[in-house]
Amino acid sequence: MSLQFVHAHDCSEKQKDAVWGAQWTSKDQVVSISADGSVKLWDCTSGQTVQERPAHPRGITSLSVSPSGEHVLYNSLEGLTSLWDLSNGEVVGTHESFVRTAGEQTEPAWSVSLHPNGETYASTGGLGCVTIRSAQKDNFGQHLTKLESGRVKFGMCVSYSPDGSRVAFSSESGQIYIFDLTSNALTATYTSHAVTVRSFAWSADSQLLLSGSDDKRLMLHDVRVSPSGKPGSGAVASLVGHSSWVLSTSISPDGKLALSGSADKTVKVWDLSARAAVSTISHPNEVWAVSWRPQAAPGSNGSFVTGADDGVLRWWRGAGAA
Repeated sequence: MSLQFVHAHDCSEKQKDAVWGAQWTSKDQVVSISADGSVKLWDCTSGQTVQERPAHPRGITSLSVSPSGEHVLYNSLEGLTSLWDLSNGEVVGTHESFVRTAGEQTEPAWSVSLHPNGETYASTGGLGCVTIRSAQKDNFGQHLTKLESGRVKFGMCVSYSPDGSRVAFSSESGQIYIFDLTSNALTATYTSHAVTVRSFAWSADSQLLLSGSDDKRLMLHDVRVSPSGKPGSGAVASLVGHSSWVLSTSISPDGKLALSGSADKTVKVWDLSARAAVSTISHPNEVWAVSWRPQAAPGSNGSFVTGADDGVLRWWRGAGAA
């Protein structure tokens, strides 16, 4: 079986540099970050900018949107983490992770993730661990705890599970670590990839984690813990078909399909039960961002947005099966 997706429209004005991240929110808007230092909120129907932050002097490397669609956490190239309240356009708080503080080893953040309850955020970077900090207005960025992987490798990607019970992070050398947040214990280490993992996507039920790597593959992992306390089965599927780095991933709200964007200038749609690509879309540039629409239109295969190296956000909609 193959699925058809058609190009709906582009953003009204392209970014000045590559789109490094994009996320479709529960309020049916899209937030994007760019190498040009901008963070923007877009109307998905018109492709017009709704809100934007003043451009940062350096690129924005990481993006995380709250389940309510009201708050956006983002991080700059040098490690300035900010929380943006979309309801009033104000910045709730900022934290300069690159500034050394007494008793804490400095780790400039590279990737950040906002907890689903909005109370904390996780970050990772040069020390190869996960740092949990406050996301509250009164003490934004305050250090709460550190989760150690046991290896000092640059942290590339960090992401809370949708239920908030786990946090996953990946290293530049390809390892993936899963921490249980009730005990703050490392529960699983996956060596499914041998090189850098650049992107994570959780299933809505928090049971599966999809990773995209420079090894050109996507790996699907079962992170559940059995009644005996043993970790889940780890890698349960390998999705192969890209001819260059996998830069971005996303799982559809119903957990049936996945998206991947690649440096090979394609977007692939994957059927997770069949472990196969069911659609391949050619792109004019490397695809650094993909995100499914949280609510699919009745009878459709869903909609998604992509962000590319040319600075353009593109919206796509399902056109049925063939």
